[in-house]
Amino acid sequence: MKEKSGPPDYSEIIAYEKRSEGKQHHRGKTSERLLDKVAILSALAIEFAQTILDAGCGNGYMSKEFSQLVGPSGRVYALDSDDTGIAVLSEETKGTNIVAMAGDITTDTELPASTIDLIYLSTVFHIFSPKQVKGFEAEVKRLLRPRGKLAIVEIVKRTTPFGPPLNMRLSPEDLRHTLRLAALDTVEVGEYFYMQLFENRSSI
Repeated sequence: MKEKSGPPDYSEIIAYEKRSEGKQHHRGKTSERLLDKVAILSALAIEFAQTILDAGCGNGYMSKEFSQLVGPSGRVYALDSDDTGIAVLSEETKGTNIVAMAGDITTDTELPASTIDLIYLSTVFHIFSPKQVKGFEAEVKRLLRPRGKLAIVEIVKRTTPFGPPLNMRLSPEDLRHTLRLAALDTVEVGEYFYMQLFENRSSI
């Protein structure tokens, strides 16, 4: 297969961001093609039979990747506030180990406490208000098993061809100072993206 020559075309993402300015939306396919899924999945080290929460799942492209890795004994909760998108994803994944749910990770998701091995959140955290950050942290701590992991993907805090204003962006250091969880590695997951990992070290 031939690769396209010349610089990447970010026009789709830029147009999307203009349409969605000020709204809480997950980019879905527009960021999917820019993220290094191999690097993400390698760093997450997902195991067979684990339970994963893909928070702000958008069209569910990562939920489907997680589903393959946890196998039939595992479960993937695909959570998003977009009722219409969740209805589509639910239909697409009927009969699989993916449970598509409408909900908000910054509030009570109604999932059982201490049952999640990994919470994954991609290109969403930077839009949270201080109140939502507190709600997010509380729900993450409630849901994660001891030694469970949180993975947050964000756009780098420097000038890029697309993305939110610089004053909205968070560096890995910003994330580590904001969340009271044990910080693990920071992984590059695309030319303009990084993933910060955390671990829940609280006991049941």
